[in-house]
Amino acid sequence: GRARIFAAHANFDILVTNAGGPAPGDFRTWDRDRWIAALVANMLAPIALIRHVVDGMLDRGFGRIVNITSSAVKSPVDGLGLSTGARSGLTGFVAGLSRSTIAQGVTINNILPGTFDTQRLAANFAAPARREGTDVETVRATRLAKHPAHRFGQPEEFGAACAFLCSAHAGYINGQNLLLDGGSFPGVF
Repeated sequence: GRARIFAAHANFDILVTNAGGPAPGDFRTWDRDRWIAALVANMLAPIALIRHVVDGMLDRGFGRIVNITSSAVKSPVDGLGLSTGARSGLTGFVAGLSRSTIAQGVTINNILPGTFDTQRLAANFAAPARREGTDVETVRATRLAKHPAHRFGQPEEFGAACAFLCSAHAGYINGQNLLLDGGSFPGVF
């Protein structure tokens, strides 16, 4: 994994971090080990990756770091506390660090994806389907009807946004949390 890649001593210009979120549940059932696992995967591992590449980026005068977190960082969802807590910690860390790297051409941003039409989304519909005594397609149709765009995001749309943040054209976008949710967030800011 990471150790083998870093052993190559390559110069990294772009770093994109992403980790699957921990399973949802009731916070009353989450012991310390589950919290630590969530923090390691969704906060500490990205910070370790950033630490490994940022000085080289600063020395070369260019770097793009994008962390893929979750729209739940901005609009928390009951049951996703492990994920939201850890990802919010990463978000806070990035907000501070990014201000110290921009003058040397290194930007650090977060993408907060909402609902995207992926295999994971389909799998996530299985639990509510069981709970509601229906099928996955009915759950999907209900969610689509409630979504302002009446559709879910496409992976290509996500990829285009991430690629832009990694480009030379995004040199003045820094310390931001780009919400990609098709207008689902109910607030102004």
